[in-house]
Amino acid sequence: MTRVFITGMGAITPIGNNVETFWRNLVAGQSGAGRIQQFDTKDMPYNIACEVKDFDPTDYMDRKLARRVARCTQFGIAAAKQAIADAELTIDDRNRDDIGVLIATGGGGISEIEFATEEMTERGWKTVGPFVVPAAMSNAVSCLVSIETQARGPVMTSTAACASGHYSIIEGYHFLRRGEADVIIAGGTESAISMLTMSAFGRMGPLSSRMDTPESACRPFSVDRDGFVSGEGACILVMETEEHARKRGAKLLAEVLGGRLTGDAYHITAPDPDGDGAARAVTGALKNAGIGPSDVDVIFAHGTGTVLNDMGESKALKRALSEHIYDTKVTSIKSMVGHALGAAGAQSAVAAVCTLRNGIVPPTINYTPDPELDLPIVGNTAQEVDARHAIINAFGFGGQNVVAVLKRVEDA
Repeated sequence: MTRVFITGMGAITPIGNNVETFWRNLVAGQSGAGRIQQFDTKDMPYNIACEVKDFDPTDYMDRKLARRVARCTQFGIAAAKQAIADAELTIDDRNRDDIGVLIATGGGGISEIEFATEEMTERGWKTVGPFVVPAAMSNAVSCLVSIETQARGPVMTSTAACASGHYSIIEGYHFLRRGEADVIIAGGTESAISMLTMSAFGRMGPLSSRMDTPESACRPFSVDRDGFVSGEGACILVMETEEHARKRGAKLLAEVLGGRLTGDAYHITAPDPDGDGAARAVTGALKNAGIGPSDVDVIFAHGTGTVLNDMGESKALKRALSEHIYDTKVTSIKSMVGHALGAAGAQSAVAAVCTLRNGIVPPTINYTPDPELDLPIVGNTAQEVDARHAIINAFGFGGQNVVAVLKRVEDA
């Protein structure tokens, strides 16, 4: 049976533009939220987000390419190159045909479409440039990572709303298990903080209304939660078959044991209030991974901070794990990095690997217990843990549920 290991990681996030800084600030409980800087929020009632800061795309690509691609693609290329370097993976004529790229996004270059539409409306159709389509298309990031690295194996982009980045990790796992590649570069990227998306989310209702206190606005699982804070960034993993990784002497960061996808079949945006689809995803993921509820040590929850999501996820976890839920530690890093939509699950995956390796669970900041949810939340301060198994939840609009199971490496 083919085993799959994570051998490299990269991160561009609101609290750090590499894995080391991202992890250090997660453990410290640092919030990445603040007033939006990417556009003028004058007269807008929703004006806070967790934005990536101090990012220079030319550290990872030439200036011409940086100008022609969307911000989310810049993030994805940067995090992918970090992950490849971390894995000490050389891509050349000997292996490039067996290395694939599966990087997902929820909105792709939605900001590029918004900007081009605004320009066209104000100044006419001739202002629309030839690079709008390749900048806006969702598969641009996977394709450009393939081009930039010359990885010529399977190249695919999945769009599953807020579960996108997590889905790419599970799909990469299956590609490797099926023998269709030796290495998969997988993860998620997103930069959908724009006037259009903020207006739309604001009108829809899931955003926090705490504009005066951005750093404490996102409160997953808290009794006073009132919505999520938008985020952005990219997290990428290098995943390899055990045979390939050991043959080249790669360091093994964590093992991917499996996962499961399910559908709510309930509503286009609202989660199933009973958490049925999410519970089936957790149960199925554990079965696929070959472990039971009592083996789960840490849960990186979807934990958006909305009333409906946190209630449904709480019910799902208790249904799937029963009394064993109280022997776990549950956290949501969205309290610090916001909700990065298509990159969210990948961010949690990187954090989960760091937890398994370092024995520390990052906190859910801004937390005040909600007796109705009754979960063992790691609230406000990081906690030490002897964790062998972690599960990661990602639930997307439309009822797309993805759960992955990771295991600590003990025999490397």
